Amino acid sequence: FSGVLSAEVLRALLGLQERLANLTAWAPTAGREVTLRDVCYAPLNPTAPGLGDCCVNSVTQYFQNNSTRLAMTATQSDGEKTGTVDWRDHLIYCVNSPLSFKDITALELSCMAEYGGP
Repeated sequence: FSGVLSAEVLRALLGLQERLANLTAWAPTAGREVTLRDVCYAPLNPTAPGLGDCCVNSVTQYFQNNSTRLAMTATQSDGEKTGTVDWRDHLIYCVNSPLSFKDITALELSCMAEYGGP
């Protein structure tokens, strides 16, 4: 992995998404400030969505929009070789198995998005 798909770019994307998620705008017809929660698609909690319920499609959802999960590493052995697995291994697994609740790496992270969907 290099260029646009690096840990640094993914961390920057997470920061940008957090800033965008926390934006507010004045809605003159409503007479109040509105937020992402007011306009987002939240399929698993449509009546009272929190920010984590909003369906935001992004590669960072494979890490549930969590920088700690993105930074995780683990030692893994296949019986002959021992190595370190990280975000790259998790991402490759999730691209191939997006409905998995636990990847097959030693990270054992879910591929499901923060809002609960694939």
